[in-house]
Amino acid sequence: MAYKGFKGAGMNQKQSKMNSVIQQAQKMQEEMEKVQAETEKETVEAAAGGGVVKVVVTGKKELESIKIDPEVVDPEDVETLEDLILAAVNEGIKKADDMMSEKMGAVTGGISIPGLF
Repeated sequence: MAYKGFKGAGMNQKQSKMNSVIQQAQKMQEEMEKVQAETEKETVEAAAGGGVVKVVVTGKKELESIKIDPEVVDPEDVETLEDLILAAVNEGIKKADDMMSEKMGAVTGGISIPGLF
């Protein structure tokens, strides 16, 4: 009978440890959601062509604004302007991703969670 009592005590310890891990995971998830919501409100700026095209992108990866230097607008060369806009927007999205990853890394202690962000 003493053996059964010992085995049960071991299960309670395992259960207690499991509950602790679950609570820590829930706390981390809540913190990650909080950081994500805050980061989605932040913005990053990116530029292309030496700053002739500038964009602002939110943490939600939404394009907030585009500024184009009038000197770069050439009706004879629209393709270059299009390329500069694409480059700036893609850089802005990359910066928004990096910002989110950095902030989430701070919450998770640098642990990478594939597919999260």
